[in-house]
Amino acid sequence: MPSEKPMQFISQMSPVPMFWEGDQSLLAETEQNISAVLRACEKPAFLMQKNGEGFVSNSGSLTQNATACELKAFAPSLTPADLGDPAFKNLYGTKYALYSGSMANGISSEDLVIEMGKAGFMGFFGSGGLLPERVEKAILRIQSELPNGPYGFNLLNSPFEPALEQRMMDLFLKHGIRTIEASAYLTLTSSLVRFRAAGLSRLPDGSIQIANRIIAKVSRKEIANKFLQPPSEEMLKQLVSEGKITLEQAELARLVPMADDITVEADSGGHTDNRPLVGVLPSIIRLRDTLQEKHKFSTSVRIGAGGGIGTPSAALAAFMMGAAYVVTGSINQSCLEAGTSEHTRNLLAQMDGPDVAMAPASDMFEMGVRVQVLKRGTMFAMRAQKLYELYQRYESIAEIPPAEREKLETTVFQRDLDDVWTECLKFFTARDPRQIERAEKNPKDKMALVFRWYLGLSSRWSNTGEKGREMDYQIWTGPSMGAFNDWVKGTYLEPSVSRRVADVNLQLLNGAAYLMRVRMLEAQGVRFSPALREFSPLPQ
Repeated sequence: MPSEKPMQFISQMSPVPMFWEGDQSLLAETEQNISAVLRACEKPAFLMQKNGEGFVSNSGSLTQNATACELKAFAPSLTPADLGDPAFKNLYGTKYALYSGSMANGISSEDLVIEMGKAGFMGFFGSGGLLPERVEKAILRIQSELPNGPYGFNLLNSPFEPALEQRMMDLFLKHGIRTIEASAYLTLTSSLVRFRAAGLSRLPDGSIQIANRIIAKVSRKEIANKFLQPPSEEMLKQLVSEGKITLEQAELARLVPMADDITVEADSGGHTDNRPLVGVLPSIIRLRDTLQEKHKFSTSVRIGAGGGIGTPSAALAAFMMGAAYVVTGSINQSCLEAGTSEHTRNLLAQMDGPDVAMAPASDMFEMGVRVQVLKRGTMFAMRAQKLYELYQRYESIAEIPPAEREKLETTVFQRDLDDVWTECLKFFTARDPRQIERAEKNPKDKMALVFRWYLGLSSRWSNTGEKGREMDYQIWTGPSMGAFNDWVKGTYLEPSVSRRVADVNLQLLNGAAYLMRVRMLEAQGVRFSPALREFSPLPQ
């Protein structure tokens, strides 16, 4: 039953009464005192009762002396650093079992990765969509600022630009990048297998040393299945024949899974299947356990959770379902260190959960793959969907009716489509010339490249704050951004100018640790007032 008191005891924790004794740290059960005790997560929390009155403390000890305060509930110390799998933190050299996921086009920027690394988190640079020359600059800066890590770089699946993926892999191997986040993969590629195998060697004691680490982001069991096992014989033999890995590396690759960690990606910004975490995470954990029993790898693949992690409750829910670590994305894009414009950060800080839509993806446009984007304050989703409908309906730009083409040129592209094609020639000649060769042979492929010009630039306009193009900004985000805004409403984190990425993520874990202790105490028969069941971020 509801109570006017901030704390109510509704059952006895143990059939054997327990008592507490301590110094003058005993505090009356005011909301302020209870909150202070629960927030001191590095200390235990004791909840007592004496003469019908409730008391709380962060210190003291248990006793059998019946004249002392009766202990009603107890929660051990639990800090943000205690959450998650210690093996994850040990392997990557982090303090916390949380990393900031990569966001393409450098949205997860050098500044973001460096700030996260200095605060004890791992961050991934958003390499997707960038040319190797730009990524190399990021590598040099991040390695200079974080010579001992932790950091990682993203490798985004590029099914229509395999040459670009190979060039990116050459770059990673050249500069000794040891951890990559593999995103949007539908199957294993030779570049991924090469990276994994190239870092394998045999130690003097006979064990296998894995130098190159892969964290795979997946949302389906069939994709997770590929990363939870060794690569195919065919792929290993091909890489050996091409001289990209040695015979010994190929042999060792048969004995280890493709990934060290798998991030189960639920409903998120960007590429997403919009799946609920409560359904997909347990199923992939079970799959991991089944394949581990089959292969008996020396170290089991850890399973983490991403997508929808925008509040302490969401982070705690993931940990309670068995996630070894959690991953944040959308919420980081609204922080000052993100490689986005002030206009975009402000839009993100004002959005609500339903303010999202699905739109065609630039990198997999022809396949009909879609990404989740912000729909509030931009018309990108609607305009991009129109382009895909035209692509499905016609076989070439020439088939598009004149009135429809004029509408595209004036409202969407804001230039003649022939001029757009000229820009495509320049862009893909530097990026992947084979795209041009294919387009010149097939008018439909040419139409796809022209349409992808808009889809690709729209995200860059959002990052750079292109004036006059605000209604075309493509802003990848998920419902968790709206949930985060709800959580921080009325606090110092509400305005985007106050959001620092390391602080935001630490507050998320602080809240998860706080709520975990609340749940422990509630399981022992304590009921708290609504204010105490919430964690509100306070400035550090």
